[in-house]
Amino acid sequence: MTPFLAARDFILQHRTAYDTAVRDFRWPALDHFNWALDYFDAIAAGNNRPALHLVEENGLETVRSFAQLSSASNGVANYLQSLGAKRGDRLMLMLGNEVALWEVLLAAMKLGVVVTPATTLLTTADLQDRIDRGRVRHVVAGAATVHKFDSVRGSFTKIAVGGSIRGWQNYADSRKASATFTTDAPTKATDPMLLYFTSGTTARPKLVMHTHQSYPVGHLSTLYWTGIQRGDRHWNISSPGWAKHAWSCFFAPWNAEATVFIYNYARFNAKAVLTALVKHRVTTLCAPPTVWRMLIQERLADYNITLRELLSAGEPLNPEVIEQVRNAWGLTIRDGYGQTETTAQIGNSPGQRVKPGSMGRPLPGYPVVLIDPDGVVSDTEGEVCLRLDDRPLGLTGGYADDDEKTSDAMRGGYYHTGDIATRDGEGYLTFVGRADDVFKASDYRVSPFELESALIEHPAVAEAAVVPSPDPVRHNVPKAFVVLAPGVAPSRETAAAIFDYCRKTLAPYKRIRRLEFAELPKTISGKIRRVELRAKEAEQRAAGGRAPLEFFEDEI
Repeated sequence: MTPFLAARDFILQHRTAYDTAVRDFRWPALDHFNWALDYFDAIAAGNNRPALHLVEENGLETVRSFAQLSSASNGVANYLQSLGAKRGDRLMLMLGNEVALWEVLLAAMKLGVVVTPATTLLTTADLQDRIDRGRVRHVVAGAATVHKFDSVRGSFTKIAVGGSIRGWQNYADSRKASATFTTDAPTKATDPMLLYFTSGTTARPKLVMHTHQSYPVGHLSTLYWTGIQRGDRHWNISSPGWAKHAWSCFFAPWNAEATVFIYNYARFNAKAVLTALVKHRVTTLCAPPTVWRMLIQERLADYNITLRELLSAGEPLNPEVIEQVRNAWGLTIRDGYGQTETTAQIGNSPGQRVKPGSMGRPLPGYPVVLIDPDGVVSDTEGEVCLRLDDRPLGLTGGYADDDEKTSDAMRGGYYHTGDIATRDGEGYLTFVGRADDVFKASDYRVSPFELESALIEHPAVAEAAVVPSPDPVRHNVPKAFVVLAPGVAPSRETAAAIFDYCRKTLAPYKRIRRLEFAELPKTISGKIRRVELRAKEAEQRAAGGRAPLEFFEDEI
């Protein structure tokens, strides 16, 4: 048995034995490793079980077995090689949830080509930045989106999926290539494999580099958190182009030899999603909090599910959502935490008690510590950091072409996540906020997430973002930018109702003192750009102005 398979089997064997798994798990020591060739092709040989199952809104279904994907990716690797792709080249992959996405990623891994995943939502300016800074040599994109590259400068191979486009190679030609692939050289485990652009909530996106071991092998921690088992049908509601898609639509389920299930929709519809869960007998489901909040608007108990594991990631999930799902289905949504720079670091793992509001405990292979503002390890609160003397295999080696940012993130013998958390006596960690987002009001530390969680429990509030508002007496007071639920008017009366609710539910120092009804600026991945709101608020207070839909508590 290979070292990777031994580590994988240990994770599967001890999926509900948290203490044993954390104590005894060891990352495999790898010199040369190519997950697509050494693992995927090995388990795919003669394996006709479904690896990928795609369902469209119109009912069209596409199923590919492990053996079929192994063979098809060999052909795609040969095809890309015939177009000049070689080891170390960088390839931008901009596709939706379609078979070619999985084929190209496997093929690129076999070739040693570095993939930079891209969401189809990117603008031409975004693409130009990624082509330039990512030093992209090849692009694979859907025929419906290739027009975005019309004014993008650069010399790169263009391959269109889903149609014949003038000036672009036709991906369909890959079917003519040989289904037998021979590698040109062994792949070092530390060779680059993926280049991710982070979502950039506070600055321009950074380039996160992952290797042939950091993501494929590193996602054994993600496998442990998800609790996926061999033969499961796993649905991760996530868009291609972001790290979470690779986490749970590629590495974690296929490390378990499970089926990746996808239901594609143009616009989210809770009833359709729930119907798909039942019809296609999904066993494990991971969805972001926004999806869970929409699902609970339906009568969940009416759906005869076959689910065993429920998961949430991306941002902390509010406890009341977890409770509503538990009451309907008898299952507990398990939160998890990680970053583009890592695999899953912290999570509520299968079989363990879930504490409301907590993101769980450190996962196998992740030595998590909390560092206080003075740089000292704390037992109770601080920045979530990873020890580098016991370096997790799933941690990035650094940011491409940016030694300064890498050195800063890895300073003092720790990798710094930039997130603040608390830890209780049983080791459970609770997210407080980004280090850049937490602020002081009247000399008390305030967590925007805690206040936002309280705000969205009010029926008039659909979304909220809390930032510090400069105040001559208290230094700062909490201000909420609020998106109202459909049908609710942005009026003085609505503001008064929200202020009254906050007075009854929040401690005095945490109370929302100012409120503005406004749209929230977001990154392309949907994360709120609080840095933009903070700057707007500071500028507004300095100018002495007032927004048209802004209200102060002391005036109501």
